[in-house]
Amino acid sequence: MRAGLWLLALAAAAWCGERWEIRFFHDEDDSRLVLNDLAFLSEERGVACGALVERSRERGALVTSFDGGRTWSLGWAPEACLSLCAVGKAGLWMVAPRAAYRSEDGGRTWKRVPAPEGILRVYFRDEERGWAVGRRKGVYETSDGGKTWQRVGSAEQVRANPDHTCFRWIAFADRQHGMIVGGYQGPRRQEGEPIPEWLDPRMGERQRERPGLGIVLETRDGGQNWEASVTTMFGQITRVRFSPSGRALAVVEFERSFEWPSEVFLLDWRTGGSERIFRRADLAITDVVIAGDGRGYLAGVEPVGRKVRLPVAGKVRVLQSENLRDWREAEVDYRAFGRRAMLAESGSGRLWLATDAGMILERVEE
Repeated sequence: MRAGLWLLALAAAAWCGERWEIRFFHDEDDSRLVLNDLAFLSEERGVACGALVERSRERGALVTSFDGGRTWSLGWAPEACLSLCAVGKAGLWMVAPRAAYRSEDGGRTWKRVPAPEGILRVYFRDEERGWAVGRRKGVYETSDGGKTWQRVGSAEQVRANPDHTCFRWIAFADRQHGMIVGGYQGPRRQEGEPIPEWLDPRMGERQRERPGLGIVLETRDGGQNWEASVTTMFGQITRVRFSPSGRALAVVEFERSFEWPSEVFLLDWRTGGSERIFRRADLAITDVVIAGDGRGYLAGVEPVGRKVRLPVAGKVRVLQSENLRDWREAEVDYRAFGRRAMLAESGSGRLWLATDAGMILERVEE
């Protein structure tokens, strides 16, 4: 028994040796780099995308690595980038506010391609079969590599006003089982000229989080058919990350005055079960991942303003768990900050984190 306890203590001590170190940080005067997504085509090729803002000028930006993350370089994208999708070891899709682009050389060159209006993200299972989601209840599918797109009928049948219904995320557990998540949030009534909440925090306190609709489209036949389910809920589902074991982590985020800025749920897509496993008033979770070794990671920031989430960067924090229920803090470089943190896995158990403040960090095991 004592030997067993000693081994458990040794394993826990080794795990606590993980830390997150900065590998790239854009820190230039009169310049701000906003990263919106991070993807790896292989263990060697990584790409982060967003926009570089210099005074009143904005241009699309890419931060790329071709040596496994040892070095990263800033380059240019055709437009400000909203999201990325890696397809194989060289294919890459980029969604921008006015168009979509495709690269066949890992992000070195881009070609504009047809895409539905208002999309925010694409997911391609292979070079030909893919889906796109976005505003105005938009869910689309393609079977010819994006040359043509058709609407997914089950999304159209959801009874919600398209003006206030948006799908944000697509994830597949394997080639058969996938999920698309989004929601409906109705407009708020305001008297007089609306002003930003950060100028009047009391307004945010008065405007409590209101219930909306959470919408989930689920397929069990590789996207041939999608079944829609709708539930009344507070907040919006913004992330779902699967593991091959049949479990998934889902993030629900709250924008208005609420007791918690976010909640994380553990899903079992084989049985349909779900349970809430994490929420804290001092931590806004913005991304999750279940790594290849089964460990779970939550990434987020300390919210500035507890009553209402102000658009101000906070300290980045990462939590980790072996059983997806008991969470403890990892060591993160004290300079890491942002309003959102994004996670990505590059293979061989390597994990990466990007922030919308122009930083890229790597998990390092001591």
